[in-house]
Amino acid sequence: WFEAKPMVLLIGQYSVGKTSFINYLLGRGFAGSRVGPEMTTDRFVAVMYGDAEKTTPGNALTSQPDTPFHSLKKYGTNFLNRLEAAALPSPILKRVTLVDSPGVLSGEKQRDRGYDYNGVVTWFAQHSDRILLLFDAYKLDLSDEFKDVMKLIQAYDKKVRVVLNKADGVSPQDLMRVYGALMWNVGGVIPSAEVPRVYIGSF
Repeated sequence: WFEAKPMVLLIGQYSVGKTSFINYLLGRGFAGSRVGPEMTTDRFVAVMYGDAEKTTPGNALTSQPDTPFHSLKKYGTNFLNRLEAAALPSPILKRVTLVDSPGVLSGEKQRDRGYDYNGVVTWFAQHSDRILLLFDAYKLDLSDEFKDVMKLIQAYDKKVRVVLNKADGVSPQDLMRVYGALMWNVGGVIPSAEVPRVYIGSF
């Protein structure tokens, strides 16, 4: 199950619905997935196809030279303890690998992760075919740390798509206001000649 399929990276502040989005696509949860209002994903999880459900820890995942993750070894033991692969027999995973990422935190918590988070995000951005930036319709304020992450992936802006999540509880009139505020916030961090495409969902 280490064939090089297209890889989609999901990035967002904590509790924007990254894991819920993956669960929706799979039609079920995956090993180790937790959903909640606080930060529930504290690791990078490559969700891949497998005939049977299994979890592979980061050290084993990166130890095989024929895997796309081999070069992540350079980020050290602290990071490898925060990396795993979850394999399961979901049809969509025959065509794509989904990467769930830890929610971007604010202030010292972000800097105290114990590994080069920004370096790892850059690695995944380089190696991914699509990058989904998820935003919560109720929490559009961007922390300085999330702005830093967005600047990191600016070089890969052609891969980036924006998802405005949790839109089901917002009235159509308010949704236009939220959409406008999101475009303003994103445009202030990632200046681009093209307006980024925004997809609206409720996961």
